Amino acid sequence: MSPAHTPIIYIISAPSGSGKSTLVNELLKLVPNLDFSISYTTRDPRGSEQNGKQYHFVSRAQFEQMIRAHEFLEHANVFEKDLYGTSRRFLKEAEQKGHDLVLDIDVQGAAQIKQKLPSAVSIFVLPPDRRTLEWRLRKRSEDAEEVIQRRLDTASGEIENYDKYDYILINDVLESSIESLQDIVLSERLRRLGQPLGEEEGRITERADHCRLANVKDRVKPILESFRNSPSAAQ
Repeated sequence: MSPAHTPIIYIISAPSGSGKSTLVNELLKLVPNLDFSISYTTRDPRGSEQNGKQYHFVSRAQFEQMIRAHEFLEHANVFEKDLYGTSRRFLKEAEQKGHDLVLDIDVQGAAQIKQKLPSAVSIFVLPPDRRTLEWRLRKRSEDAEEVIQRRLDTASGEIENYDKYDYILINDVLESSIESLQDIVLSERLRRLGQPLGEEEGRITERADHCRLANVKDRVKPILESFRNSPSAAQ
């Protein structure tokens, strides 16, 4: 009997509107044997969202029952209103299939996962600046003005947690960001194997290392300042 596969867990967090969902969708097309954990939430579907595709939409009573049954790896209260959680079953299914697992979760959930599973690989997606994030939120035309402002205010707090992540991905040019995310995932698989790297494998690892926290702090500083110096931050 072959030894059980221990999935690599990739945590991906980002402020709303940073393009995280697009990046994850493209990643899943490019990298084989990679599963996506579809979060549970008590919020209502938006736009064309479908139950079981973007989220599992459940009632608060169902969600609270799942908490009592210890069915979640993590769960969080977002915007002091909606509940979100990651089911343990996705990790078990990935293990059985010999796959790795992507979690699309906020900073609260990421902290819980890292505490329980320290080997998880954490990636924080940043917008290039506050103005770009606001433009993206308005462009998708999903939210009322007060919701947009709340998301921007929340983003200002979320990005201050960037230094708790292993990798930082600044989503400026989408195609480059997709390639960088793919490099990160593949390089972590290569590290797990612990084998000598070939020429192309070495390039993948080198490109991924450019996104490591220690190597991007200078690029992150102006992004943080764009949020700290915004009119809403000054109030």
